[in-house]
Order: sequence, then C-alpha cells, then structure tokens
Amino acid sequence: MDDVNRHLFLTERDFIRVMALQPGPALRAELERAIVVPADAIPAGVVTMYAQVRYYDEHAGVTRRVRIVLPEDADVERGDVSVLAPVGAALLGLEAGQAIDWRFPAGEIRRLRVEEVLGEAAIA
Repeated sequence: MDDVNRHLFLTERDFIRVMALQPGPALRAELERAIVVPADAIPAGVVTMYAQVRYYDEHAGVTRRVRIVLPEDADVERGDVSVLAPVGAALLGLEAGQAIDWRFPAGEIRRLRVEEVLGEAAIA
C-alpha cells in the first residue's frame, strides 16, 4: 500500500500458490509488482511462505512472531497466520528491516516492520 519503492521478492512457488487463492485487490497488487525468482535465488532474510517472522506493529506498539501459511494451515493460537489475513498479506515478500503501511479491516492503516526472518519449515 505504501512504501511502493521497496523491493518485494517472492519465490515462484509462493507466487503460484497465493495467486491460486484468488487474493483480494491489495494483495494481488503486491503480488503483481513482486520480483519473482526461483527458491534458490531468494535473498536471505525475505519473508516467504512458512517462514517464521518477527515483526513490530507500530500501531499497537508490540513485537510479534508469526509464521505465514496457507489458509488451511492457519492456527492463530500457534502463531500460524494465513497469507490472506492482513498481517500475512502485508509481510509476505518483505526483507528484514523493511516496513509497510497496510489497511486493516477496521479501516486503520498500520505500519508493520520486519525485524527478523527466523527460517522456514521443511514443508515450505
């Protein structure tokens, strides 16, 4: 939504999987401007599907740790957030240190900053 000059990287597999979900217009716009690369060419520190990420929510003033997953694997209690949820959609493709302003369902715009990408699960 904001920070449109920042780089956004996606693996080919993540791009195909998320586009198949028929994402909403905001996420679709982000996907369409992404730099799509093979998984072995993704830069270190990029938020990919099934990666654990620690981010700071400037609106709430808190740091959280989540894993971005497909909708069928989402479980908020475990910290597994759907890529179609606002947080998942906002963080996918960002690099550690990058921030994005993202509109949430209640209408507020929240700035989320990636602090650290902690790794991926083997199923990614």
